[in-house]
Amino acid sequence: MAALKRTKNIKLLPVLAPRYCPQYATRRHLNLQEFHSKDLLKKYQVTVQDFRILDSKLDTKPLADFKADEYVVKAQILAGGRGKGHFDNGFKGGVHLTKNKDEILNLAKNMIGNKLITKQTPKEGITVNKVMVAESVNIVRETYFSIVMERSCNGAAIVASPAGGMDIEAVAEKTPHLLKTVPIDIYEGVTDKTANEIAEFLEFKGPLKQKCAEEIKKLWNLFLKVDATQLEINPLVETDDGRVVSVDAKINFDDGAKFRQEEIFALDDVSETDPREREAAAQNLVYIDLDGSIGCMVNGAGLAMATLDIINLNGGKPANFLDLGGGVGQKGVSAAMKILESDPKVKAVFVNVFAGIINCVTIANGIIEALKKSPPRFPVVIRLEGTNSEAALKLLKESKLPLQIINDIDRAAKTAVELAK
Repeated sequence: MAALKRTKNIKLLPVLAPRYCPQYATRRHLNLQEFHSKDLLKKYQVTVQDFRILDSKLDTKPLADFKADEYVVKAQILAGGRGKGHFDNGFKGGVHLTKNKDEILNLAKNMIGNKLITKQTPKEGITVNKVMVAESVNIVRETYFSIVMERSCNGAAIVASPAGGMDIEAVAEKTPHLLKTVPIDIYEGVTDKTANEIAEFLEFKGPLKQKCAEEIKKLWNLFLKVDATQLEINPLVETDDGRVVSVDAKINFDDGAKFRQEEIFALDDVSETDPREREAAAQNLVYIDLDGSIGCMVNGAGLAMATLDIINLNGGKPANFLDLGGGVGQKGVSAAMKILESDPKVKAVFVNVFAGIINCVTIANGIIEALKKSPPRFPVVIRLEGTNSEAALKLLKESKLPLQIINDIDRAAKTAVELAK
């Protein structure tokens, strides 16, 4: 599962990740900016801070009727660590507090149109196109709340902790008694009893306990209605004026429900997505960038994970996770090879296909088409087994292309690792 944790655009709760099936990792997930997530929370009556959005027009009209004792100005990018980040223009921090409303525009000017660099962005950073100006709340206590699809429960589970505002992984490792997991019956839903028990575990007292329970039920309703696979509120806070507020939210959605959630999926922000991932998605392929030097063309999530593992076991590092799937055509295979070739990290390619529904001849013809148009700039190791593999191997040999055709998977992986060096 090490490779799974390194994949981008996937937010699995690490303490639960080992129980997920690897197929989950091959799905491209919807990316919502923070303000879109908060819009959804508001729609389902979840309590959030009041906020406004400024874009490159820097039109201050949205701020005209906005009043707060203090404002928080947050750069909107799909990466964490914004507060400790810096911009390519020298401006420090993607999150700023101010009590002076007139200062908001100046802060926004320093962010919008510039690249914010954090621990979770590429080295060159990500361009900020919007900032969120929100009411700053005085936080008394921070807690953690999430709803996830949990395989061992055959459905959803609530994961909660009174230790919020920090990495839940650290809580699970250092203070596991502060982490509570509650399976939720999909037919029964979150009952008053369950909501109150969780609110009590989160250490909300007096009237705040009931307020928290109501927020939990609203969050469950949101999770259910939008076909979410994960809803994470970190932190869910208690304020000094007696409110329970969802300060930050991350939501993952089931791609299979896209036809039911067209409005939500229309919000998908692909501007920060790797261009290779966008190209792969256009061809109905799944591409996830990793940090190694061996490009991997595979079919099926299980084989993909096994391929990453065998490369690692032989001392190499995968450069990506590229799954052709079961219905790929020759055009898709050719496009996949071009995508791998465009990655400057790639020093060798390992094609590992075990064909069932897919035809090995289709794979061979796609590889030949791509490499004849653009000769390979790196060694290509091919292992094909399954439907029409003999005919496919014959085509590859007759192509006279400089290919390493090895049908033993372990020897093929070792060869790819050696050639990448």
